[in-house]
Amino acid sequence: MVKKKKKWMRPRHRVVRNLAYCILRPYMALRYGIRIERFREQGDRQYLVLFNHQTPFDQFFVGSCIRGPVYYLASEDLFSKGWVSSLIRYLVAPIPIKKQTTDVSAVLNCIRVAREGATIALAPEGNRTYSGKTRPFKASIVPLIRKLKLPVVVFRIEGGYGAEPRWSNVIRHGPMRVYAARVIEPETVAALNDEALYAELVDALAVDESTSGGLYPHKRAAEYLERAVYVCPHCGLAAFRSEGDRITCQTCGLQARYLPDKTLVGVGGEFPFRTVADWYDYQEDFVRGLDLSVWLDTPLFRDTVCLREVVLNRRKKVLFRETESALWGDRITVGDKVIPFDAISTAAVLGRNKLNLYVDGKVYQFKGDRRFNALKYVNIYYHHQNQKEVDRNGEFLGL
Repeated sequence: MVKKKKKWMRPRHRVVRNLAYCILRPYMALRYGIRIERFREQGDRQYLVLFNHQTPFDQFFVGSCIRGPVYYLASEDLFSKGWVSSLIRYLVAPIPIKKQTTDVSAVLNCIRVAREGATIALAPEGNRTYSGKTRPFKASIVPLIRKLKLPVVVFRIEGGYGAEPRWSNVIRHGPMRVYAARVIEPETVAALNDEALYAELVDALAVDESTSGGLYPHKRAAEYLERAVYVCPHCGLAAFRSEGDRITCQTCGLQARYLPDKTLVGVGGEFPFRTVADWYDYQEDFVRGLDLSVWLDTPLFRDTVCLREVVLNRRKKVLFRETESALWGDRITVGDKVIPFDAISTAAVLGRNKLNLYVDGKVYQFKGDRRFNALKYVNIYYHHQNQKEVDRNGEFLGL
């Protein structure tokens, strides 16, 4: 006799959602000052909800616009926190997904939840923006939309990068808004080819915070910007250190201030970038031009990290509490362990600056100090993999 699967949707999810937002709505108003615009056209329909990703609170901003429970796709890190993960699964039942991979089980679970009549939500970028611009996302979202056969509603979060940049630990007050920007009906999905539907999604989700207005003042405005930048326009690969509203290259001393309007200005001289987005784009172009064969005997960077193995759906097992990691042109070393790039299936940044490597069915997580830059490992890894492509046109550098 085949055992019948338990339903994903449970009555308690609605109760938990309603009670949670009694607390979260006033908290979000006080903490972020965000303007939340209800999705009044929702009716009694279920949707596939898509949103751009700017802050760690985005799912709550979006959820506050919608009536009823929403089932979010969440990374495996959320499901590896022991009893906390068990409690989250019981209360809200998020759908697990492996970051930056094509996760077949996540797709099947989405189909299952949709068939039960529930609304599903995800951020196609899969990662928060470091620069303020919506990041490129995989076209695999298109076949998922076609499989689910649900109306799609695209929510835009604006001002989130100004209020809480991914690289920062502090929240600044300034204009912020979340609203339903576009609804794409199933009939429209059916009428568009894959390329046209993808273009529609890219346009609907596109937000460029580097050019938007508003002031977001804070006395520690530039603090931990070194989590996002590691290329100096004067001396190339470099380490940086931030303090207050300033960031300084530790090699040549180049210094810039991060202003309340999210622009950069040089200290004691000109600075070549107007925004973090400009700097970020330059950094990616610099990496794409790197000859990694030069860095096989000398590492590009060294860091001190804690290395853990993420045991999915259970816990994190500490392998090294404190050890040295090094980034080379074709590998990553940590302690006495060598991880060739060719053994890594995926690399991703979680949270502000944790690094996950997917190796032979295992997930290794690197966690450094507060100034640790995980982004450089992901960018260099993807640049190496792109160089192996026959057409040599690979542009994707992770995130």
